[in-house]
Amino acid sequence: MSYYSFENLVFLLVDDNVRMRKLIQSILDGLGATRVIEADEGAQALALLKTNPVDIVMCDMMMAPMDGITFTHCVRQDDDSPNRFLPIIMTSAYSEPDKVVAARDAGVTEFLAKPLSVTAIYRRVMTVIERPRPFVRVEGYFGPARRGIDIVPGEGAPPLSPSPPPPRPVANAVEMIDG
Repeated sequence: MSYYSFENLVFLLVDDNVRMRKLIQSILDGLGATRVIEADEGAQALALLKTNPVDIVMCDMMMAPMDGITFTHCVRQDDDSPNRFLPIIMTSAYSEPDKVVAARDAGVTEFLAKPLSVTAIYRRVMTVIERPRPFVRVEGYFGPARRGIDIVPGEGAPPLSPSPPPPRPVANAVEMIDG
């Protein structure tokens, strides 16, 4: 059996609930992560992104003063964003369709409904690493293709814009371990 070690990845956890951050930190520790940065809301996370290279963000949806939707929109749309291609995994106890659509429309890479589990977090991180989604630019949106990974331009999907690769490809930062 093979699995990935997350020891070379840098995670940014953004959640206003310190217990939730500690839970996710503990799960990531168990998966081999050694570098985890924490923020308790979106504006603090944006400031940290400007001074820290980050591979994956795990961000709660409902925070104050800056929530996860606004944070994601800023990462994807702001001219001074340090990495518009940064994978963002949105976590939320609210998994109603309108909340998931709002997260998708802001540009999240993956959505993870609470309660969280080791398996669910591992699968979302692996999806980001093994199956990165193409980015699109259409009026009012820049981010991962919202219609899934099997998009064929010209068949009802928005045209794919040529996007440069992210500054730090996440797949290059993980190490496969045979066990």
